[in-house]
Amino acid sequence: MPPVAVQLHSLLFKLLLRRRLSSLSAPAPASTAAPFGVSSRPADQRPSPPSNPSFSPASPDGVATKDLHPDPLSSLHLRLFLPNPNHHAAATSPAPHSLRRNSFPQRDPAPGQDHLSRRASASFHAVGVSPAPTPAPSAALRDYGGYLPTASAARSAARRRLPVIVQFHGGAFVTGAADSAANDAFCRRVARLCDAIVVAVGYRLAPESRYPEAFEDGVAVLRWIAKQANLAACGRTMMGKGTGADSFGASMVEPWLAAHADPSSFAAVRREFPFYESPQIDAAVIRCVLLGVSCGANIADYVARKAVEAGKLLDPVRVVAQVLMYPFFMGSAPTRSELKLANSYFYDKASCLLAWKLFLPEGEFSLDHPAANPLVPGRGPPLKLMPPTLTVVAELDWMKDRAIAYSEELRKVNVDAPVLEYKDAVHEFATLDVLLKTPQAQACAEDIAIWIKKYISLRGHELSY
Repeated sequence: MPPVAVQLHSLLFKLLLRRRLSSLSAPAPASTAAPFGVSSRPADQRPSPPSNPSFSPASPDGVATKDLHPDPLSSLHLRLFLPNPNHHAAATSPAPHSLRRNSFPQRDPAPGQDHLSRRASASFHAVGVSPAPTPAPSAALRDYGGYLPTASAARSAARRRLPVIVQFHGGAFVTGAADSAANDAFCRRVARLCDAIVVAVGYRLAPESRYPEAFEDGVAVLRWIAKQANLAACGRTMMGKGTGADSFGASMVEPWLAAHADPSSFAAVRREFPFYESPQIDAAVIRCVLLGVSCGANIADYVARKAVEAGKLLDPVRVVAQVLMYPFFMGSAPTRSELKLANSYFYDKASCLLAWKLFLPEGEFSLDHPAANPLVPGRGPPLKLMPPTLTVVAELDWMKDRAIAYSEELRKVNVDAPVLEYKDAVHEFATLDVLLKTPQAQACAEDIAIWIKKYISLRGHELSY
């Protein structure tokens, strides 16, 4: 059973959530309707830290952030999280848990030399990383604006290429935001532990935007990442030929992705993940992991299915794995956990039913809707084509049985689909603002990072099992 403080906060949380859902159920005046939808509620309901596009003391965890609005025709919002290339090297001694993921411990640096990560050997604009002894770094070297590497560093930049994790926040489809304080802290933790670029998606919320808008926003983000990679590749090709790259859309390229997103060998990806087939064996791809929290897990699973159906149409993006954290799955036939824990902590069944009524199109409410039930017949594509899927569930979450059942169906068709269940944990125990600093939340993030690195560390020696 969770602590008394968590139980009391759960009661207050459910009262406020029920009140908010009831207010959203009332029809909004036509004059206040947002034509492009909304991706967040008013700021007074969700504290939001400002973005910080540099590795300054304002971001002590070594993660820079920036906000983007890639689609001018909708309110789709992205927050990018980029880990500092020097952050891991700055520590004088690695933490005990980090040795589990590195079978080659770093040697102590020689006197007068910087303690550098073996993968942080590139130099970037406004940040210098060199194996040669250097004096104390200046402020210009400590702060990194996150833009493209200098021309002299472009040749070695491939050593510091990072995979991409696309993250979908929770909130029952009607609340939450990519830049909320809780989601910001969680994504920083994931970016630091996984050493990856995290793209937090601020999808359109209900009831202003009902199904399938939020799901389509997730697919649009994958297409946007693929477009960015293709534009960057065209720019590099034209510059290599001495042709101006601006005519190929260089001004539209997102510099963080162009400089750091990992163009891994497709041959290596196909060897590791045979469910992807393409004649472009030597083409570069971006390894992408989908990470969904609560209702965001529903979006992640939908996006994974669409990525499988699209195949090479999403080149060079490849979804190599997905993580479903306490997914928001439901169904008409109640499970054992739904009967036993219907009035559980934070998100009870009554509130979730109201949220689904706000999200699904009017007149189409059904607990067996494809957006709610992952095992409804004819949802497609075949489960055997799905990428490896890690499912995180909480012992005191009434939705856990259906998530476990989905994972079991994936394992029946030989998909790597483990389940991590945490004792005495509640729904959103690793991502809710009041629980983020608990040891259980930290352990969950570390466990997720260990599993993700199985699929994003294709060329290194990151694991020691």
